[in-house]
Amino acid sequence: MKIGPGIALLVIGAILAFAVDVDLEAVDLQLIGYILMGAGVIGIIIGLIWMQSARAPRRSTTRRVVDDGSRPPREEYTERDLH
Repeated sequence: MKIGPGIALLVIGAILAFAVDVDLEAVDLQLIGYILMGAGVIGIIIGLIWMQSARAPRRSTTRRVVDDGSRPPREEYTERDLH
């Protein structure tokens, strides 16, 4: 989930919880508003974590043993970005 849907859930939940004053026997709109606000906050947090992990540089390290007759064989390391 990206940040946009989380913000939308948060806003819709706040409207239901604080601005709508309708009494329905089978449905508690205030409780549904609080649930949507909680889902929105969780969605925003997950979206921020997802964006941060996607932005972090990723590297790959390759180890290669070169046996050119010298003892002990030498090791070469190669790093490269995965982006």
